[in-house]
Amino acid sequence: VEALLRRVDFLSLGTNDLTQYLLAVDRNNARVSELYDSLHPSVLRVVADLVNTAHKFDKPVSICGEKAGDPAAVPLLVGMGVDILSMSPASLSRVKSVIRNLSRRRSEQLLHTVMGMEDSKTIRDFVNSELDAMDLGGLVRAGH
Repeated sequence: VEALLRRVDFLSLGTNDLTQYLLAVDRNNARVSELYDSLHPSVLRVVADLVNTAHKFDKPVSICGEKAGDPAAVPLLVGMGVDILSMSPASLSRVKSVIRNLSRRRSEQLLHTVMGMEDSKTIRDFVNSELDAMDLGGLVRAGH
C-alpha cells in the first residue's frame, strides 16, 4: 500500500468487493450471504489501517460501496477519518442526517469501542443502539 500511495493522489476503497474477499463470502449466494457484513471486525480493521496509512502520506481516502451509504457504518467511517463517502443518491439524506447529528469526537469514541468487539452483530447492535439514543434509529430500519 505504501508503494502505491507514493504514486497516486488519493485512495478509493470499494467496500463491497473488499468485504466479499476478506470474508470469503459471496454476497449473492443465498447459502452464505448472511455472513457478509461490512461491519465485520476484520473489515473495519483493514479499512482503518488503510485510512491511517493513506493519511500518513497526506492522501485523502474515499469509500464507495454499500458501506458508504449505511447509516450504521457512517459514524465509524467518520471516526476513522475517511475523507469522502460515495453512495447512491437514495442513501444521501440518511447519511447526511447521521453526519449532522454526530460529532467527529463522538464518532471516534464509537470507533474505539467497536474495535474491541469480536463480531459484526455485536458491532451493528451497538451502533444501532447509539443511533437510537440520538433519535436516529429510524435511519437504520427498513422503511424509514
